[in-house]
Amino acid sequence: MMNNGERKEKQSVHIFEMAVFAMLGSIMFVSKILMEALPNIHLLGMLTMLYTVVYRKKALIPIYIYILLNGIYAGFSLWWIPYLYLWAILWGVTMLLPRNLSKKKASIVYPVVCALHGLAFGSLYAPAQAIMFNLDFRGMITWIIAGLPYDAIHCAGNFVAGFLIVPLVEPLKKLKKYGSKITGDRY
Repeated sequence: MMNNGERKEKQSVHIFEMAVFAMLGSIMFVSKILMEALPNIHLLGMLTMLYTVVYRKKALIPIYIYILLNGIYAGFSLWWIPYLYLWAILWGVTMLLPRNLSKKKASIVYPVVCALHGLAFGSLYAPAQAIMFNLDFRGMITWIIAGLPYDAIHCAGNFVAGFLIVPLVEPLKKLKKYGSKITGDRY
């Protein structure tokens, strides 16, 4: 059983982790920029899930570093506001998945969840669009339907990228374990 001091120490973010999280958020941002030529195909869903599988609650740090970098780079316009919750939804769904999935099951579940987030992206984005642009329910549904072809591409790209999650978990866990040795945290 941990006492309060140990619990606080375990939950805190150390300098090593902050450096790693800055790097992970930057990887998300750079991967998006490098893949912008491909419509709605990127590694963001895969990276969000990967970071969540390994870092759990702390995965929100690199995710929001990415969101901040994206806003700084492209401007904090209306399109950016839904990003404040869109990636948190995928993080939350990933948090709800069992932690002890076998590699075989994870190799199926992770790409499917990643793909479903891509497919639902336009629908998840739509309520913010409706509020920001004063759309009624019918206008919001029309906006969702018009975006379905892009959501289908997003779904396919996320599905393929989702197969990278399981192979990348182990190297990221090794980095986390290395960091815990430096900081003195238990792995």
